[in-house]
Amino acid sequence: MSTVNPRQRLDVLCQLLNDYNHQYYVLDNPTVPDVEYDRLMRELQSIEHDNPELKVATSPSQRVGGEALASFSQITHLKPMLSLDNAFSDDEMQNFVRRLEERTGRSNDVFCCEPKLDGLAVSLLYVDGVLTRAATRGDGLVGEDITQNVKTIKAIPLQLRGDDFPQRIEIRGEVFMPFAAFNGINERAIAHGEKAFANPRNAAAGSLRQLDSKITASRGLSFYAYSTGVVELENTPMSDHHYGQLQQLKGWGVPVSPEVKQVKNLADMIAYYQDILNRRSELAYEIDGVVNKLDSIQGQDKAGFVAKAPRWAIAYKFPAQEEMTTLLDVDFQVGRTGSITPVARLEPVFVGGVTVSNATLHNKDEIERLGVKIGDKVIIRRAGDVIPQIVSAVVAQRPNDTRDIEFPSTCPECDSAIERLEGEAVARCIGGLVCGAQRKEAIKHFSSRKAFDIDGLGDKLVEQLVDEDMINTPSDLFSLTQEHLLTLERMGEKKAQKLLSALEASKSTTLAKFIYSLGIREVGEATASNLAQFFKTLDKIKAASVSRLTDVDDVGEIVAKHLYYFLKQPHNLAVINSLIEAGIHWSVIEEKDASALPLVGQTWVITGTLHTMGRSEAKEKISALGAKVAGSVSAKTTMLVAGEKAGSKLTKATELGVKTLDEDGLISFLAQFE
Repeated sequence: MSTVNPRQRLDVLCQLLNDYNHQYYVLDNPTVPDVEYDRLMRELQSIEHDNPELKVATSPSQRVGGEALASFSQITHLKPMLSLDNAFSDDEMQNFVRRLEERTGRSNDVFCCEPKLDGLAVSLLYVDGVLTRAATRGDGLVGEDITQNVKTIKAIPLQLRGDDFPQRIEIRGEVFMPFAAFNGINERAIAHGEKAFANPRNAAAGSLRQLDSKITASRGLSFYAYSTGVVELENTPMSDHHYGQLQQLKGWGVPVSPEVKQVKNLADMIAYYQDILNRRSELAYEIDGVVNKLDSIQGQDKAGFVAKAPRWAIAYKFPAQEEMTTLLDVDFQVGRTGSITPVARLEPVFVGGVTVSNATLHNKDEIERLGVKIGDKVIIRRAGDVIPQIVSAVVAQRPNDTRDIEFPSTCPECDSAIERLEGEAVARCIGGLVCGAQRKEAIKHFSSRKAFDIDGLGDKLVEQLVDEDMINTPSDLFSLTQEHLLTLERMGEKKAQKLLSALEASKSTTLAKFIYSLGIREVGEATASNLAQFFKTLDKIKAASVSRLTDVDDVGEIVAKHLYYFLKQPHNLAVINSLIEAGIHWSVIEEKDASALPLVGQTWVITGTLHTMGRSEAKEKISALGAKVAGSVSAKTTMLVAGEKAGSKLTKATELGVKTLDEDGLISFLAQFE
């Protein structure tokens, strides 16, 4: 580097880093892994350290935060930042369109639809393409000066791209916290005994209003633009349509939501709303509705404003995901592995599109962290298909007759002792197969699709068979007769015979599926497959020490101990022997020279939905070729198989430069070894 002109190298680095930021945040198409970005950033910082006279305010290095402020100063917006009227039904949307037509005298207008981000509205002022100041919305007229904090957000360009931007332009948008950053912050907070954020919006607002911009820089905030304020033009015309203006902003390097769409009419707006609502849980950030805007700027001007809201835009809000209700009581449920889970019984409340009367409290630590009591007013959150959970207690409205939640010392199902191992958050019943709740869940797991896949043996039938005392362990399933089954309600001869045939067919399985079907704690499909391939026989697995078990890929000391002690319990061995005696069998796993396998030493990950073979079959075939099939992507991952609706794992693989195959590519790849 000594022969390279520092100014020239600095210019190259700034251009590269700005391009990479643009590709990542604006185009949603990262082209280099994080490690390469970080290497270039360190080189830039080194040059600026050695040559401080070369450092400029628009350098990518200036996003780490500066000195802490004593307080925020006030900024008066050049143009008021208005709020939006809301719609909560298709009828209200129809009224919105009707009023627009009456006001403007126009019909068949095009609209622009955008997700309504649940973050913090901000205004960014660019002068000659350089970010000069940033402010919160505040009361719409006056906001707080958050310029230093906004400069730490990598998604926001410090300088606009190109040379055709207005001399002076206000860009309005939403600062938000993606779920990945939100979950990471809360995990770290809980690990340090600190209070977690209730939701991504609160986290974004709290992060953006830090007096110390270094804290803001560490929070992983992002930004999408949704409109402009004051625009001072010279020779640069702005589009006469809202959608066109957003595309101009994107061309200047400002991030715009990829979900923004032009639509033709009311029916299209409602269809867009339903589509986004259905995909809400798949998005990487929180939204609480859809914003619909008249696309024509001329039409907007003609429609005008009322009070603090434009007549030409409306927010079609989703059903609320948070509501307040009363905690009536707490029950304790026993899971398949004996885990004791507290379940809140609530005054029924409509939230997230459904009526909720139960919510999870997770474990004893979570109860203590929330400080919630029976009788409290509580905030309930339900996002998509996620199990409803209590976010917080409304302590300010706590009645005088509230009661502490007492965690049981014995199992509520069988009265066996409850234990909690050091380092674990979950308490468990030690009753094993004598516990009715565990019997039911163990048999459900045993007969599930990824285990013995017994067609016709659903959860309700398992519960019925256990309640009628016809079965107590998985091996009892193979002693059932048609005479037994016909005594059950809604069980005819045809249905009974179908179940018996399915039971008989399931006796032919694999060692990996047999191990998985036993329901040993933390022994999933991949671990069971690795155990089978490593030891080849059940007897060798049963005879293995904890130390020997840890020689298997994906088996650490904790999993090894779960496995070892499970296979030393007489009642578990009795069930295993009964299953073998009932005729359960599998093909002998042939000894192979592992070093000769084509994928030996490689690590593969499978994500998304595979339609042709299914993920279980894909795992078996990849493992049989010598690869380790892991559950998460890392720099050591050799290949990611990305099926339909691949999500965060595919994103991470792209960031790390990991090779990927789609389902067709996997099938073609495996075909060469058949």
